[in-house]
Amino acid sequence: MPASPSPFESPPVSRRTALAALTASAATLIAPGLRAAEMPKRTGKPFFKLSLAAYSFNSQLPKNWPKPGKTVPKMTLLDFIDYCAEQDLDAAELTSYYFPAEVTPEYLNEVKERCFRLGLDVSGTAIGNDFCKPDGPDREFEVAMTRKWIDYAALVGAPVIRIFAGNVPKGDTEEAALDRCVAGIDDAVAYAATKGVILALENHGGITATPEQLLKIVGRVKSSPWFGVNFDSGNFRTADPYGDLEKIAPFAVNAQVKVSIAPNGKPEKADMGRIVEILKKAGYRGYLVLEYEEKEDPRVEIPKYLKQLRELIG
Repeated sequence: MPASPSPFESPPVSRRTALAALTASAATLIAPGLRAAEMPKRTGKPFFKLSLAAYSFNSQLPKNWPKPGKTVPKMTLLDFIDYCAEQDLDAAELTSYYFPAEVTPEYLNEVKERCFRLGLDVSGTAIGNDFCKPDGPDREFEVAMTRKWIDYAALVGAPVIRIFAGNVPKGDTEEAALDRCVAGIDDAVAYAATKGVILALENHGGITATPEQLLKIVGRVKSSPWFGVNFDSGNFRTADPYGDLEKIAPFAVNAQVKVSIAPNGKPEKADMGRIVEILKKAGYRGYLVLEYEEKEDPRVEIPKYLKQLRELIG
């Protein structure tokens, strides 16, 4: 945050004080001497635009990326866009998994036109990359796939891509995997910057299973305005997931919320109000993406949670 409030609009004193404390706390998790990626610099009060992740219909959409799945599709990505418009959302997150196996410029233009005509932003997309893989064909695939989706994101107008760090390969060490992950992110961010696309590292298990692990990566990635954290409210399976979400919130450039949370790995209903308040205290401005992963029919349940979120972000 700027040292002086002028010429920016400052939040109320109580919120400013809370944000300063939260930012200082998060900064302590970055080891001294690292070339830490910077926290996003924001002006104005916390602000949210509501979006929905296509992954919410994972059981109904065709899966083609990063490799073909076995789901018998009941809808298409274009149908999902129509559903987002029916819910009067601000945006739709077009998760990469559900694009055709062959993504053409014509298809991307069709998606872009459909979203615009229905009054929707494309809030972002997501890929299932793994940058922990050792040198060889598998890693080359991950790097090429990431660059390909950066290109697609730029063409379809997606401002951000949710990326993963990955998992430690069998027989390897976390430190070696971490080195490869950081190198992969640095390379991807440098390329993404040339296309005007931000990469947001998600807390998604593996070597990002705890806030300390996630922020260790953040602390080693080269500083760039084109890199930040994707805040996922449901992915920490730690003793205090709410407390851990507070630690990563100041670095968030994208945020997604789930209706369940899992303290010590035991799923329970999430306190959505508490999650939204964590983001508000961090001064977050941007898309709030609902990612529905429960067993119940998403078409029936999603509107209920969107109503709740609208009331909370008011």
